[in-house]
Amino acid sequence: MKNIYTPLVFALLMISGISSAQDKIEFNEDSTFIRAIFDEALVRGEAYENLRSLCKDVGPRLTGSASAEVAIHWGVQRLQNYGFDTVYKQEIQVPHWERGTTEQGWFKTPEGELNKVNLLALGGSIGTEGVLESEIIMFKDRDALLAADQSEIEGKIVFIAQPMNQKLINTFRAYGGCYPVRGHGAADAGKKGAVGVIIRSLSISEHEHAHTGTMRYEDGVTKIPAAAISTKDATKLEKMITESDEPFRFVMEMDCQKYPDMTSYNVIAEIKGAENPEQIITVGGHLDSWDVGEGAHDDGAGIVHSMEALRILKELNYQPKNTLRVVFFMNEENGNKGGKSYAKYAKESGQKHIAAIESDRGGFAPRGFDVDGSSEHLELLQSFTKLLKPYYLHHFEKGYGGVDIGPLKDEFDSIALYGFVPDSQRYFDFHHNHNDVFENVNKRELHMGAGSICSLIYLLDKYL
Repeated sequence: MKNIYTPLVFALLMISGISSAQDKIEFNEDSTFIRAIFDEALVRGEAYENLRSLCKDVGPRLTGSASAEVAIHWGVQRLQNYGFDTVYKQEIQVPHWERGTTEQGWFKTPEGELNKVNLLALGGSIGTEGVLESEIIMFKDRDALLAADQSEIEGKIVFIAQPMNQKLINTFRAYGGCYPVRGHGAADAGKKGAVGVIIRSLSISEHEHAHTGTMRYEDGVTKIPAAAISTKDATKLEKMITESDEPFRFVMEMDCQKYPDMTSYNVIAEIKGAENPEQIITVGGHLDSWDVGEGAHDDGAGIVHSMEALRILKELNYQPKNTLRVVFFMNEENGNKGGKSYAKYAKESGQKHIAAIESDRGGFAPRGFDVDGSSEHLELLQSFTKLLKPYYLHHFEKGYGGVDIGPLKDEFDSIALYGFVPDSQRYFDFHHNHNDVFENVNKRELHMGAGSICSLIYLLDKYL
């Protein structure tokens, strides 16, 4: 009997907690202010123009590149122009990898017919030191590669054909299911004597753009070149190999290089709290991007969301109780040195961080927020439902905060981490590829996202 009623008791306690949190809310006052937030975002919003400038005036911003350093200057200038109380840089050490100028791939049929593919080196890969050509061995997924005998693989180029799971409605879960293919495929294949590895790009849709992304080598394992080919090319190659009894060959050339770590910066601005200035609520995204496309959805959108949220509050003459801090994190894509360094700096400085919000899932129509925190944090978030439902925000669930703010959890036990949740169905059409450009971001959806994040900051500052 105890087991039968436990879920009911839990549900009743949850409802009771939400009701208790809702009792604190000043509904009329809050709904009026949130309406003003969205009016400012939608009618006079500056996020779209800021994104245009970041994408077109600066461009792609791979950590360690000249454009990444220009982006830091851009961030400082934009934040200073808004007149926030303080704007400063936090020095960090970051990795430096460059794609190089040569990146090509072909597969050869048993009859010798050449088929050119759209190929991108995975971030952190070594180069091929000229042209690399060898027989292909295909595996349907990573598990099949791990189970294979070394004698099948030695001297060959491994092709892992594993696709993202189309059945999953949450495309980020589908991405997470395939991440090990990209992250560990080179080490998996290298342990078994492969000379190279290619993977199917991590995307739900079929198109001609290859997707890059970070990968890792393992100490003691021979490093081999690693690349992704477009989903369209991967489907064609898989079909042709499956239908043939004869071996295919792959030809690739990449001249990527890794260089010594270098100095870079997180960019930070604050509005000081009037009542509890020592308590900090952080909102941010990552300033770096991959070196293809323009880093518009990933994560230019998060940068302008965060900056716009504080601009709106300042424009509306809102005086926060707690200190509100916007952070443009550097190096999320291939090391997370910005997020890790920020958390360490916050702890060593004796700061008190009570909440953090991250936008790193694109500039699409907002749906709500995840929270990585206690049951009380979840109850508080869900108590905002009535206030935010008019703006089609309905997703208020326990979940993931974000890569950049994640390290704060290791330093501040009681912190609540909130991840902005937009519609995710089209995100992986643009993720880490040449198609992630300003023109593929919708102005109204971007501004709705800024209004949503600003509203959450307001409510957390008031009620957390």
